[in-house]
Amino acid sequence: MDATVKKIIIEVKKGNQQAFAELVELYKDKVFQVAYRMLGNVHEAQDISQEAFLRAYTNIESYDINRKFSTWIFRIATNLAIDRIRKKKPDFHLEDQVAGTEDLDYYSQIPGDDVLPEDVVVQHEMQEWIQDEIMMLPPKYRSAIILKYMEDLSLKEIGEVLNLPVATVKTRIHRGREALRKRLRD
Repeated sequence: MDATVKKIIIEVKKGNQQAFAELVELYKDKVFQVAYRMLGNVHEAQDISQEAFLRAYTNIESYDINRKFSTWIFRIATNLAIDRIRKKKPDFHLEDQVAGTEDLDYYSQIPGDDVLPEDVVVQHEMQEWIQDEIMMLPPKYRSAIILKYMEDLSLKEIGEVLNLPVATVKTRIHRGREALRKRLRD
């Protein structure tokens, strides 16, 4: 682990709140990214990110200074996101009619991409489509796929984040890829 991060964490363990603010500043974007990719919703990802840092702060004594902080905070965020996925039911679908309107669905509320060059639009739609397909995977495969291909973590790091043996991580990535391949083919 980075010596600077280690020093910051030692300060946090002493109760230095300013040091914790530095930790948040260093990792907030990555933690938000993980949460957003798991949940696909900005507000929920912000909630999960805040909750992850709150849990990290209140449990900082249990953190092993010799391990990577990023792995620890990703584990907290991933677990919180998986809990949120299990509890939530969709409140509306894009095809649903907007209340108080005639034949207006939620798709019509999405801003258009007219100003973008055509190839950028196609690429963006492709990324959204793949993200949507990833969102349809069961959480155990989704988290492994996101950590591997979007966060570029090693199998060992993913195992640490998800608290699983590397062999299980490999299996989940393989099965997640297969499920994605099947969904993308259909």
